[in-house]
Amino acid sequence: MEMSPKRVFAGCGPRAGAAVVMLTSLGIGIPTSSQATETGIGRPITGMQIAPYAGIVPPTDDWIFSITSIYYEGSLGKTKEIPIAGTVSAGLNYHISYNLLNAIKTWGITVGGWNFASSFGVPLQYTSISSFNGRLPNDSATQFSDVFFTPVIAGYHLTKTDHIAFSVQMYAPTGAYSTSRLANAGQNTWTFVPTVAYTKLLPAQNIELSVNYGVEFYTTNNETQYHNAPVSVLDLLALKRFTSGWGIGVIGGWIQQLGNDSGGLANIAGVAGARGHSLGVGPLVTWSGKLSGTPVSASLRWVNEFDVSNRPKGNAVELSVSATFQ
Repeated sequence: MEMSPKRVFAGCGPRAGAAVVMLTSLGIGIPTSSQATETGIGRPITGMQIAPYAGIVPPTDDWIFSITSIYYEGSLGKTKEIPIAGTVSAGLNYHISYNLLNAIKTWGITVGGWNFASSFGVPLQYTSISSFNGRLPNDSATQFSDVFFTPVIAGYHLTKTDHIAFSVQMYAPTGAYSTSRLANAGQNTWTFVPTVAYTKLLPAQNIELSVNYGVEFYTTNNETQYHNAPVSVLDLLALKRFTSGWGIGVIGGWIQQLGNDSGGLANIAGVAGARGHSLGVGPLVTWSGKLSGTPVSASLRWVNEFDVSNRPKGNAVELSVSATFQ
């Protein structure tokens, strides 16, 4: 069964496309690592930036609230050095639990085929990092991560089955951060993510194909004078829905650093010039229906990173539940 425009937005979760403000996606302040980008490769996790109906902004006047939990487990080898905690180190294991409360407001207006929405998210993150080469002390903490917001998400309906959405997601440096710690939920930088998302619906087969692409631009960390290079993030989704409300699909993600870092520890040979990338793929299961008359949806995904360079390599699992209030 194809969802009506009122229910389309309820099916979206974080780390998502422009229509759901790219939550997460993912604004995880993971101090994971590569030989570039201070304390990590930036905010994204492979395959976590897209959600169902990524390119659709509905014409309705609704509030959509979602709760999302992402668990990431990965490791960086002994030969991969990164700038972290005021030094350069390698051989790190990561266990991250990123938990997010997100609110989306659809404006309920249509202008020349365009619809609009706004979003705001508050994340709480548990971070545990251990050094298996013994060069740094283990560290763990539960902290608020950087809040993020999207003032305007603009969606255009190309046809009844083709939809596109544009947004600029912003992260504010509000999360916990210390130059002396491994476990930081915040990144101490403003980040701006221009994003475009596209959704193609195949009503006869009840299939959705979506793509989400964004580039993350970082300000300089004023505590360390480190300036991260831009990071390109591409996510793909294919989903088959059934009349029972269930759906099954596949998620793919590609993260690629686009340039060299500068300033601070980036001036150390080998740190600034090693551009990280990762590729991952995994299954997706969704459900949508109503509880006491309220449209509710849920999704569960697992993404395995199988081709990684100068980044930690691991697995991510995401569970998201959302409800729409009209």
